[in-house]
Amino acid sequence: MTFWEAIAVLVAGVGAGMINVIVGSGTLITFPVLLAVGIPPVTANVSNSFGLVPGSLSGVIGYRRELADQGRRVLRLGTASLLGGLLGALLLIKLPSGAFDAIVPVLILLALVLVVVQPRVAKAVAARRRPGGDPDGSPVLLVGVFLTGIYGGYFGAAQGVLLMALMGMLLQEELQRINAVKNALALIVNAVAALFFLFTSTVNWTAAGLIAVGSLVGGLVGAKVGRRLPPAALRGVIVVVGLAAVTKLLLG
Repeated sequence: MTFWEAIAVLVAGVGAGMINVIVGSGTLITFPVLLAVGIPPVTANVSNSFGLVPGSLSGVIGYRRELADQGRRVLRLGTASLLGGLLGALLLIKLPSGAFDAIVPVLILLALVLVVVQPRVAKAVAARRRPGGDPDGSPVLLVGVFLTGIYGGYFGAAQGVLLMALMGMLLQEELQRINAVKNALALIVNAVAALFFLFTSTVNWTAAGLIAVGSLVGGLVGAKVGRRLPPAALRGVIVVVGLAAVTKLLLG
């Protein structure tokens, strides 16, 4: 990796850390950059999982006030995320690399659609909220969080968007507090996947380290000032970079 390629990966890590805290689709920033500097897709995905753990942690720290009285909720939903993330990481290792090459462009396009429609989903969620219900989530939410964990352990782009949609529809709670739980669940999925990959796969430690430093900074910035950034601008960047990733994967 050249000096300028390293700078590009570091900057992508900052952007991903910030976006993950605010929206939840930072992989669509880092993954294409790792592909562009010549890292194979599966190794890029594994290295990216390692690198984004510090960013997820910084997001949790930044939202610690919103998480202060949600320990039971995080424990319940976090268990589903942990099991799902572990299964997703296992699928990444056990399925042939050709399957990853074929599946990921579809997953990226799905993630891009989710990012684009997220504002409409948020409005629909707000309109459907009613008093009452299980404060920690129904069995339907647990299953949804588990399935999202599988997705996150396997690839992870826009898992935060999925979590926000699920919890927004099925919990009677303020969005900022839901966002705090989302960051905690994403940390659990990224951490368990990274730990699994440590013993089962190849990691590009240079890339992982650069993303880790960048995402740590980006997560702290995102937690503090991210709410002031224009959401439309963030989504525009994500869509452009995500389409570049799809093009790279399809053209080889």
